[in-house]
Amino acid sequence: MTAATLLIPSQSAPVPATAPLVSRYQAVRQQTEALCRPLLPEDTVVQPMVDVSPPKWHLAHTTWFFETFLLGEYQPGYQVFHPDYAFLFNSYYNSLGSRVNRADRGTLSRPALADVYAYRTHVDAQMLALLQRQAELPESFAALLELGLQHEQQHQELLVTDIKYILSTNPLAPAYLPASADAPVSDAPGPPAAWLPVRGGVHRIGYEGAGFCFDNEQAPHEVYVADFSLQNRLVTNAEYLQFIEAGGYSDFRYWLGEGWELVQQAGWQAPLYWVRRPEGWFRFTHHGLRPLDLAAPVTHVSFYEADAYAHWAGARLPTEQEWEIAARQFHPEAAAGTFLESRSFDPQPLPADAAPDQCHQLLGDAWEWTYSAYHAYPGYERAAGALGEYNGKFMINQLVLRGGSCATPESHIRLTYRNFFHADKRWQFTGIRLAR
Repeated sequence: MTAATLLIPSQSAPVPATAPLVSRYQAVRQQTEALCRPLLPEDTVVQPMVDVSPPKWHLAHTTWFFETFLLGEYQPGYQVFHPDYAFLFNSYYNSLGSRVNRADRGTLSRPALADVYAYRTHVDAQMLALLQRQAELPESFAALLELGLQHEQQHQELLVTDIKYILSTNPLAPAYLPASADAPVSDAPGPPAAWLPVRGGVHRIGYEGAGFCFDNEQAPHEVYVADFSLQNRLVTNAEYLQFIEAGGYSDFRYWLGEGWELVQQAGWQAPLYWVRRPEGWFRFTHHGLRPLDLAAPVTHVSFYEADAYAHWAGARLPTEQEWEIAARQFHPEAAAGTFLESRSFDPQPLPADAAPDQCHQLLGDAWEWTYSAYHAYPGYERAAGALGEYNGKFMINQLVLRGGSCATPESHIRLTYRNFFHADKRWQFTGIRLAR
Protein backbone atom coordinates (compact mmCIF):
# COMPACT_ATOMS: atom_id res chain seq x y z
CA MET A 1 0.00 0.00 0.00
CA THR A 2 1.24 3.47 -0.80
CA ALA A 3 1.11 6.73 1.13
CA ALA A 4 -1.66 7.87 -1.22
CA THR A 5 -3.93 4.93 -0.42
CA LEU A 6 -3.26 4.96 3.30
CA LEU A 7 -3.28 8.71 3.76
CA ILE A 8 -3.99 9.93 7.28
CA PRO A 9 -7.52 11.38 7.17
CA SER A 10 -7.60 14.97 6.00
CA GLN A 11 -10.20 17.72 5.89
CA SER A 12 -9.32 18.45 2.25
CA ALA A 13 -11.68 17.61 -0.58
CA PRO A 14 -11.16 14.29 -2.40
CA VAL A 15 -8.95 14.30 -5.49
CA PRO A 16 -10.33 13.10 -8.86
CA ALA A 17 -8.92 9.71 -9.77
CA THR A 18 -8.38 10.96 -13.33
CA ALA A 19 -5.41 13.08 -12.27
CA PRO A 20 -2.78 10.70 -10.82
CA LEU A 21 0.03 13.28 -10.59
CA VAL A 22 -2.27 15.86 -9.03
CA SER A 23 -3.56 13.17 -6.68
CA ARG A 24 -0.05 12.21 -5.61
CA TYR A 25 0.95 15.83 -5.05
CA GLN A 26 -2.11 16.53 -2.92
CA ALA A 27 -1.78 13.26 -1.00
CA VAL A 28 1.78 14.06 0.06
CA ARG A 29 0.96 17.66 0.96
CA GLN A 30 -2.14 16.64 2.94
CA GLN A 31 -0.17 13.99 4.81
CA THR A 32 2.17 16.65 6.18
CA GLU A 33 -0.70 18.80 7.43
CA ALA A 34 -2.47 15.78 8.90
CA LEU A 35 0.63 14.99 10.98
CA CYS A 36 0.50 18.50 12.44
CA ARG A 37 -3.23 18.53 13.09
CA PRO A 38 -3.07 17.01 16.63
CA LEU A 39 -0.65 19.75 17.76
CA LEU A 40 -1.44 22.95 19.58
CA PRO A 41 -0.13 26.11 17.91
CA GLU A 42 2.32 26.46 20.80
CA ASP A 43 3.77 23.02 20.02
CA THR A 44 4.71 24.06 16.49
CA VAL A 45 7.28 26.70 17.52
CA VAL A 46 9.42 24.72 19.98
CA GLN A 47 13.03 23.73 19.20
CA PRO A 48 14.55 21.97 22.24
CA MET A 49 17.80 21.03 20.46
CA VAL A 50 19.57 21.91 17.23
CA ASP A 51 18.72 18.61 15.49
CA VAL A 52 14.99 19.23 15.96
CA SER A 53 13.15 21.78 13.84
CA PRO A 54 9.81 23.29 14.91
CA PRO A 55 6.82 21.73 13.10
CA LYS A 56 5.85 25.18 11.80
CA TRP A 57 9.24 25.43 10.14
CA HIS A 58 8.80 22.01 8.47
CA LEU A 59 5.42 23.13 7.12
CA ALA A 60 6.97 26.25 5.62
CA HIS A 61 10.29 24.79 4.43
CA THR A 62 8.68 22.04 2.36
CA THR A 63 6.50 24.72 0.77
CA TRP A 64 9.50 26.94 0.09
CA PHE A 65 11.08 24.02 -1.78
CA PHE A 66 8.22 23.85 -4.29
CA GLU A 67 8.06 27.63 -4.59
CA THR A 68 11.80 27.97 -5.18
CA PHE A 69 12.66 24.99 -7.36
CA LEU A 70 9.43 24.58 -9.35
CA LEU A 71 7.22 27.66 -9.37
CA GLY A 72 10.12 30.07 -9.65
CA GLU A 73 11.55 28.07 -12.54
CA TYR A 74 8.51 26.90 -14.50
CA GLN A 75 5.63 29.30 -13.73
CA PRO A 76 6.07 32.46 -15.85
CA GLY A 77 5.61 35.64 -13.86
CA TYR A 78 5.33 33.88 -10.52
CA GLN A 79 5.54 36.25 -7.54
CA VAL A 80 6.79 34.84 -4.26
CA PHE A 81 4.27 34.75 -1.44
CA HIS A 82 6.50 36.80 0.89
CA PRO A 83 9.89 38.32 0.08
CA ASP A 84 11.42 37.31 3.45
CA TYR A 85 10.36 33.66 3.47
CA ALA A 86 13.38 32.54 1.47
CA PHE A 87 15.60 33.79 4.30
CA LEU A 88 13.40 32.22 6.99
CA PHE A 89 12.82 28.81 5.42
CA ASN A 90 15.89 27.96 3.36
CA SER A 91 17.52 25.01 5.12
CA TYR A 92 21.14 24.65 3.99
CA TYR A 93 21.37 25.76 0.36
CA ASN A 94 24.31 28.15 0.23
CA SER A 95 23.69 28.58 -3.50
CA LEU A 96 20.39 30.29 -2.70
CA GLY A 97 21.64 32.89 -0.25
CA SER A 98 21.76 33.51 3.48
CA ARG A 99 19.27 32.06 5.95
CA VAL A 100 18.27 31.80 9.60
CA ASN A 101 20.81 29.81 11.60
CA ARG A 102 19.61 26.24 12.10
CA ALA A 103 19.80 26.56 15.89
CA ASP A 104 17.60 29.68 15.78
CA ARG A 105 14.56 28.22 14.01
CA GLY A 106 12.76 28.12 17.36
CA THR A 107 12.94 31.92 17.62
CA LEU A 108 10.55 32.36 14.68
CA SER A 109 7.37 33.20 16.56
CA ARG A 110 6.39 35.05 13.40
CA PRO A 111 5.04 34.39 10.83
CA ALA A 112 2.05 32.99 12.68
CA LEU A 113 1.01 29.40 12.09
CA ALA A 114 -2.07 30.64 10.21
CA ASP A 115 0.22 32.58 7.86
CA VAL A 116 2.27 29.45 7.19
CA TYR A 117 -0.88 27.54 6.27
CA ALA A 118 -1.88 30.44 4.01
CA TYR A 119 1.55 30.10 2.39
CA ARG A 120 0.94 26.41 1.78
CA THR A 121 -2.50 27.12 0.31
CA HIS A 122 -1.06 29.75 -2.03
CA VAL A 123 1.78 27.54 -3.27
CA ASP A 124 -0.51 24.52 -3.64
CA ALA A 125 -2.93 26.50 -5.80
CA GLN A 126 -0.08 27.67 -8.02
CA MET A 127 1.40 24.16 -8.19
CA LEU A 128 -1.95 22.65 -9.19
CA ALA A 129 -2.27 25.22 -11.95
CA LEU A 130 1.23 24.33 -13.09
CA LEU A 131 0.42 20.61 -13.04
CA GLN A 132 -2.55 21.21 -15.34
CA ARG A 133 -0.10 22.06 -18.12
CA GLN A 134 2.51 19.43 -17.27
CA ALA A 135 2.45 18.09 -20.82
CA GLU A 136 3.98 21.38 -22.01
CA LEU A 137 6.87 21.25 -19.54
CA PRO A 138 10.32 19.68 -20.04
CA GLU A 139 11.42 16.41 -18.43
CA SER A 140 13.38 18.38 -15.84
CA PHE A 141 10.06 19.49 -14.32
CA ALA A 142 8.90 15.93 -13.66
CA ALA A 143 12.26 15.07 -12.07
CA LEU A 144 12.16 18.12 -9.80
CA LEU A 145 8.54 17.48 -8.86
CA GLU A 146 9.39 13.94 -7.80
CA LEU A 147 12.36 15.20 -5.78
CA GLY A 148 10.09 17.74 -4.09
CA LEU A 149 7.58 15.03 -3.12
CA GLN A 150 10.32 12.72 -1.85
CA HIS A 151 11.82 15.67 0.05
CA GLU A 152 8.49 16.34 1.74
CA GLN A 153 8.19 12.66 2.70
CA GLN A 154 11.59 12.93 4.35
CA HIS A 155 10.26 15.86 6.36
CA GLN A 156 7.17 13.86 7.32
CA GLU A 157 9.48 11.38 9.03
CA LEU A 158 11.35 14.24 10.66
CA LEU A 159 8.03 15.72 11.82
CA VAL A 160 7.13 12.46 13.57
CA THR A 161 10.45 12.23 15.37
CA ASP A 162 10.77 15.95 16.09
CA ILE A 163 7.26 16.08 17.55
CA LYS A 164 8.13 13.17 19.83
CA TYR A 165 11.25 14.89 21.09
CA ILE A 166 9.48 18.23 21.55
CA LEU A 167 6.68 16.71 23.64
CA SER A 168 9.13 14.57 25.64
CA THR A 169 10.85 17.70 26.97
CA ASN A 170 7.59 18.98 28.47
CA PRO A 171 7.32 18.06 32.19
CA LEU A 172 3.64 17.14 31.62
CA ALA A 173 4.71 14.34 29.21
CA PRO A 174 1.78 15.16 26.90
CA ALA A 175 0.55 12.57 24.40
CA TYR A 176 0.53 13.41 20.70
CA LEU A 177 -2.34 10.96 20.24
CA PRO A 178 -4.29 9.03 22.90
CA ALA A 179 -3.31 5.40 23.27
CA SER A 180 -5.86 2.81 22.27
CA ALA A 181 -7.53 1.23 25.29
CA ASP A 182 -6.61 -2.21 24.01
CA ALA A 183 -3.07 -1.35 22.84
CA PRO A 184 -1.01 -4.38 23.87
CA VAL A 185 2.23 -4.10 25.82
CA SER A 186 4.16 -7.34 25.98
CA ASP A 187 5.99 -8.40 29.14
CA ALA A 188 7.37 -11.46 27.33
CA PRO A 189 10.63 -11.30 25.35
CA GLY A 190 9.25 -12.46 22.00
CA PRO A 191 10.55 -15.21 19.70
CA PRO A 192 14.30 -15.91 19.79
CA ALA A 193 16.47 -14.57 17.01
CA ALA A 194 17.91 -16.89 14.37
CA TRP A 195 21.06 -16.53 12.28
CA LEU A 196 20.66 -16.54 8.49
CA PRO A 197 23.75 -17.41 6.41
CA VAL A 198 24.68 -15.24 3.42
CA ARG A 199 27.18 -16.44 0.86
CA GLY A 200 30.08 -14.10 0.21
CA GLY A 201 31.72 -13.24 -3.07
CA VAL A 202 31.27 -10.43 -5.56
CA HIS A 203 27.86 -8.77 -5.40
CA ARG A 204 26.34 -5.74 -7.09
CA ILE A 205 24.80 -2.97 -4.99
CA GLY A 206 23.29 0.44 -5.70
CA TYR A 207 20.09 1.52 -7.41
CA GLU A 208 19.45 0.25 -10.95
CA GLY A 209 15.67 0.56 -11.28
CA ALA A 210 13.60 2.76 -13.55
CA GLY A 211 11.96 4.82 -10.81
CA PHE A 212 13.19 7.50 -8.43
CA CYS A 213 16.27 7.28 -6.26
CA PHE A 214 18.48 9.82 -4.53
CA ASP A 215 21.85 10.56 -6.10
CA ASN A 216 23.72 8.94 -3.21
CA GLU A 217 22.28 5.54 -4.21
CA GLN A 218 24.22 5.68 -7.47
CA ALA A 219 26.30 4.54 -9.26
CA PRO A 220 25.72 0.76 -9.08
CA HIS A 221 28.96 -1.11 -8.51
CA GLU A 222 30.40 -4.45 -7.44
CA VAL A 223 31.71 -5.22 -3.97
CA TYR A 224 33.34 -8.24 -2.42
CA VAL A 225 32.27 -9.59 0.98
CA ALA A 226 33.22 -12.74 2.86
CA ASP A 227 30.61 -15.25 4.03
CA PHE A 228 28.59 -13.83 6.94
CA SER A 229 25.40 -14.34 8.92
CA LEU A 230 22.68 -11.84 9.76
CA GLN A 231 20.09 -12.05 12.51
CA ASN A 232 16.57 -12.55 11.19
CA ARG A 233 15.07 -9.71 13.24
CA LEU A 234 15.92 -6.52 15.11
CA VAL A 235 17.28 -6.57 18.65
CA THR A 236 14.43 -6.25 21.16
CA ASN A 237 13.93 -4.15 24.27
CA ALA A 238 14.19 -7.33 26.35
CA GLU A 239 17.60 -8.15 24.89
CA TYR A 240 18.87 -4.61 25.31
CA LEU A 241 17.59 -4.56 28.89
CA GLN A 242 19.86 -7.54 29.59
CA PHE A 243 22.78 -5.44 28.38
CA ILE A 244 21.78 -2.65 30.78
CA GLU A 245 21.32 -4.99 33.72
CA ALA A 246 24.67 -6.63 33.00
CA GLY A 247 26.36 -3.26 33.52
CA GLY A 248 26.86 -2.49 29.84
CA TYR A 249 26.80 1.27 30.40
CA SER A 250 29.48 1.09 33.09
CA ASP A 251 31.99 -1.24 31.40
CA PHE A 252 34.40 0.50 29.04
CA ARG A 253 35.45 -2.78 27.41
CA TYR A 254 32.41 -2.79 25.12
CA TRP A 255 32.69 0.77 23.91
CA LEU A 256 34.56 2.72 21.27
CA GLY A 257 36.68 5.44 22.86
CA GLU A 258 34.51 8.34 21.70
CA GLY A 259 31.37 6.50 22.76
CA TRP A 260 32.71 5.76 26.23
CA GLU A 261 33.65 9.42 26.74
CA LEU A 262 30.16 10.48 25.62
CA VAL A 263 28.40 7.97 27.90
CA GLN A 264 30.34 9.32 30.89
CA GLN A 265 29.89 12.96 29.91
CA ALA A 266 26.17 12.72 29.11
CA GLY A 267 25.33 10.25 31.87
CA TRP A 268 23.57 7.82 29.54
CA GLN A 269 22.22 4.73 31.29
CA ALA A 270 19.60 3.59 28.77
CA PRO A 271 18.25 4.49 25.31
CA LEU A 272 16.63 7.86 24.79
CA TYR A 273 13.06 8.06 26.20
CA TRP A 274 13.55 5.19 28.68
CA VAL A 275 12.46 6.09 32.23
CA ARG A 276 13.11 3.91 35.27
CA ARG A 277 10.39 3.95 37.94
CA PRO A 278 9.94 1.87 41.10
CA GLU A 279 7.45 -0.33 39.26
CA GLY A 280 9.77 -0.89 36.29
CA TRP A 281 10.91 0.60 32.98
CA PHE A 282 8.75 2.95 30.92
CA ARG A 283 9.24 4.70 27.55
CA PHE A 284 7.99 8.05 26.37
CA THR A 285 6.01 7.49 23.16
CA HIS A 286 3.67 9.45 20.91
CA HIS A 287 0.95 8.14 23.23
CA GLY A 288 2.61 9.44 26.39
CA LEU A 289 4.57 7.46 28.96
CA ARG A 290 3.99 3.73 28.47
CA PRO A 291 5.38 0.54 30.07
CA LEU A 292 8.35 -0.89 28.20
CA ASP A 293 7.24 -3.43 25.59
CA LEU A 294 9.85 -6.15 25.96
CA ALA A 295 9.12 -7.81 22.61
CA ALA A 296 9.32 -4.62 20.53
CA PRO A 297 12.55 -3.60 18.76
CA VAL A 298 14.82 -1.34 20.77
CA THR A 299 15.04 2.14 19.25
CA HIS A 300 16.53 5.57 19.89
CA VAL A 301 20.05 4.25 20.38
CA SER A 302 23.18 5.91 19.04
CA PHE A 303 25.74 4.15 16.86
CA TYR A 304 27.95 3.98 19.93
CA GLU A 305 25.26 2.14 21.91
CA ALA A 306 24.48 -0.18 19.00
CA ASP A 307 28.14 -1.06 18.61
CA ALA A 308 28.64 -1.58 22.35
CA TYR A 309 25.62 -3.86 22.53
CA ALA A 310 26.92 -5.86 19.56
CA HIS A 311 30.30 -6.36 21.27
CA TRP A 312 28.60 -7.39 24.51
CA ALA A 313 26.46 -9.88 22.57
CA GLY A 314 29.51 -11.40 20.90
CA ALA A 315 28.58 -10.11 17.46
CA ARG A 316 28.99 -6.95 15.37
CA LEU A 317 27.03 -4.53 13.23
CA PRO A 318 26.72 -5.32 9.51
CA THR A 319 28.31 -3.11 6.90
CA GLU A 320 25.93 -1.37 4.54
CA GLN A 321 27.18 -3.61 1.73
CA GLU A 322 26.34 -6.72 3.78
CA TRP A 323 22.94 -5.31 4.70
CA GLU A 324 21.97 -4.64 1.08
CA ILE A 325 23.27 -8.00 -0.14
CA ALA A 326 21.30 -9.81 2.56
CA ALA A 327 18.21 -7.68 1.94
CA ARG A 328 18.27 -8.50 -1.76
CA GLN A 329 18.46 -12.19 -0.88
CA PHE A 330 15.76 -12.26 1.79
CA HIS A 331 13.39 -9.40 1.05
CA PRO A 332 10.93 -11.17 -1.30
CA GLU A 333 10.00 -13.46 1.60
CA ALA A 334 10.20 -10.79 4.28
CA ALA A 335 7.03 -9.78 6.10
CA ALA A 336 5.88 -6.19 5.78
CA GLY A 337 7.16 -3.90 8.51
CA THR A 338 5.61 -0.95 10.34
CA PHE A 339 5.49 2.36 8.46
CA LEU A 340 4.14 5.87 8.95
CA GLU A 341 0.74 4.94 7.54
CA SER A 342 0.05 2.55 10.45
CA ARG A 343 -0.17 5.54 12.83
CA SER A 344 1.35 3.38 15.56
CA PHE A 345 4.41 5.66 15.58
CA ASP A 346 6.40 2.86 17.19
CA PRO A 347 8.04 -0.33 15.89
CA GLN A 348 5.96 -3.41 16.55
CA PRO A 349 6.92 -6.77 18.09
CA LEU A 350 7.50 -9.71 15.83
CA PRO A 351 4.57 -12.18 15.90
CA ALA A 352 5.21 -15.26 18.02
CA ASP A 353 4.75 -17.50 14.97
CA ALA A 354 7.21 -15.59 12.76
CA ALA A 355 9.17 -18.01 10.59
CA PRO A 356 12.73 -18.37 11.93
CA ASP A 357 14.15 -19.04 8.44
CA GLN A 358 12.88 -15.73 7.06
CA CYS A 359 14.34 -12.27 7.56
CA HIS A 360 11.94 -9.88 9.28
CA GLN A 361 11.71 -6.11 9.77
CA LEU A 362 14.10 -5.32 6.91
CA LEU A 363 11.97 -2.37 5.81
CA GLY A 364 10.13 -0.25 8.35
CA ASP A 365 10.12 -0.40 12.17
CA ALA A 366 13.64 0.97 12.87
CA TRP A 367 16.58 2.39 10.97
CA GLU A 368 19.47 -0.06 11.30
CA TRP A 369 22.93 1.26 12.10
CA THR A 370 25.68 -0.14 9.88
CA TYR A 371 29.41 -0.06 10.43
CA SER A 372 29.93 1.91 7.22
CA ALA A 373 30.99 5.51 6.77
CA TYR A 374 28.75 7.63 4.60
CA HIS A 375 30.74 8.39 1.49
CA ALA A 376 30.27 8.51 -2.27
CA TYR A 377 29.88 5.37 -4.33
CA PRO A 378 32.44 4.92 -7.13
CA GLY A 379 31.39 7.07 -10.07
CA TYR A 380 29.18 9.38 -7.99
CA GLU A 381 28.89 12.93 -9.30
CA ARG A 382 27.22 15.84 -7.58
CA ALA A 383 24.47 17.58 -9.48
CA ALA A 384 25.12 21.11 -10.70
CA GLY A 385 23.72 24.10 -8.84
CA ALA A 386 21.77 24.14 -5.58
CA LEU A 387 20.55 20.56 -5.87
CA GLY A 388 24.16 19.42 -5.70
CA GLU A 389 24.00 20.41 -2.02
CA TYR A 390 21.23 17.89 -1.29
CA ASN A 391 23.44 14.93 -0.32
CA GLY A 392 27.02 15.24 -1.49
CA LYS A 393 28.30 17.84 0.95
CA PHE A 394 27.29 15.68 3.93
CA MET A 395 29.56 12.77 2.99
CA ILE A 396 31.92 13.18 5.95
CA ASN A 397 31.97 11.96 9.57
CA GLN A 398 28.60 10.19 9.41
CA LEU A 399 27.43 6.55 9.46
CA VAL A 400 24.98 4.87 7.08
CA LEU A 401 21.65 3.47 8.28
CA ARG A 402 19.41 1.19 6.24
CA GLY A 403 15.81 -0.02 6.11
CA GLY A 404 13.52 2.84 7.12
CA SER A 405 11.44 3.09 10.27
CA CYS A 406 7.92 3.24 11.64
CA ALA A 407 8.00 6.97 10.77
CA THR A 408 8.97 6.40 7.12
CA PRO A 409 6.22 6.59 4.47
CA GLU A 410 6.00 3.16 2.88
CA SER A 411 6.22 4.48 -0.67
CA HIS A 412 9.41 6.36 0.21
CA ILE A 413 11.73 3.47 1.15
CA ARG A 414 13.86 1.12 -0.99
CA LEU A 415 16.47 -1.56 -0.34
CA THR A 416 19.11 0.81 -1.73
CA TYR A 417 18.08 3.84 0.38
CA ARG A 418 21.04 5.30 2.31
CA ASN A 419 20.21 7.31 5.41
CA PHE A 420 23.02 8.91 7.40
CA PHE A 421 23.56 10.41 10.84
CA HIS A 422 26.40 11.29 13.16
CA ALA A 423 27.31 8.51 15.57
CA ASP A 424 25.83 10.20 18.66
CA LYS A 425 22.30 10.83 17.31
CA ARG A 426 19.39 9.14 19.09
CA TRP A 427 16.20 11.09 18.36
CA GLN A 428 15.38 9.08 15.22
CA PHE A 429 13.94 5.55 15.37
CA THR A 430 17.40 3.99 15.23
CA GLY A 431 17.79 0.30 16.07
CA ILE A 432 20.12 -2.69 15.88
CA ARG A 433 20.47 -5.81 13.77
CA LEU A 434 23.42 -8.07 14.52
CA ALA A 435 25.86 -9.73 12.12
CA ARG A 436 28.76 -12.10 12.55
